[in-house]
Amino acid sequence: MALKKFRPLTPGQRFKIVVDNKDITAGKPEKSLVIPFSKSGGRNNTGKMTMRYIGGGHKRQYRLVDFKRDKQDIPATVSTVEYDPNRSARIALVNYADGEKRYIIAPNGLQVGQKVVSGKNATPEVGNAMFLSDIPLGTIIHNIELRPGQGGAMARSAGSYAQLSARDGKFATVKLPSGETRMILTTCLATIGSVSNADHNLESHGKAGRVRWMGRRPRTRPVAMNPVDHPMGGGEGRASGGHPRSRKGLKSKGYKTRYPKKASNKYIIERRKK
Repeated sequence: MALKKFRPLTPGQRFKIVVDNKDITAGKPEKSLVIPFSKSGGRNNTGKMTMRYIGGGHKRQYRLVDFKRDKQDIPATVSTVEYDPNRSARIALVNYADGEKRYIIAPNGLQVGQKVVSGKNATPEVGNAMFLSDIPLGTIIHNIELRPGQGGAMARSAGSYAQLSARDGKFATVKLPSGETRMILTTCLATIGSVSNADHNLESHGKAGRVRWMGRRPRTRPVAMNPVDHPMGGGEGRASGGHPRSRKGLKSKGYKTRYPKKASNKYIIERRKK
């Protein structure tokens, strides 16, 4: 996928870099797989703002994406590759042999007209969903389940992938995008290939207004606040702000917030890199 740069006819176009949309084959989503999507503006049920810097943004509709891939041993044909405003990756509309339509996360290299299938009888080809017990070692995978039947929870964003490195008994060892290596039950499903739209992280919005279209409001730097508003606020002149921490006083920049006795710690072989 190529990146598009613009001639600086306006100040907002000077630094604007976007991903070319040549891989997208349809403009409008499948009506049966779309539901309303309302925004909170960062307010709770009493109208009080509980999350700052959220509000506005373009109206969206939510696409129902099949993360479970539980329609097994029924082949499906890729009908379209579409843009999804709710995620960084592309989504693909697949038509099953029995007539049902579903959206899946589109892997890199998935073409319209291609056949995809999930289950025990699937082969390790791009877009197919297989159990970790059947996937060849060293294979690049995405949309990985953490618990059998839960649906894919890991490696779902644009360009991300994990690698199946080993199997021992009922557990498979997977190296995740964060650098963490952990054990996952071999009865969990994963999809072959890496996620599409790998150049997403190279995009540059070019202007503040484009960020507002996404529903993000301007964020005030803590060092510019008063002491009453933030632990890093106040001071004479341009004070540095002291130790980096959140508004509630929790340290950032390396302070571990994970519960040390968390039950899933025993499945983590190697922690993610700092």
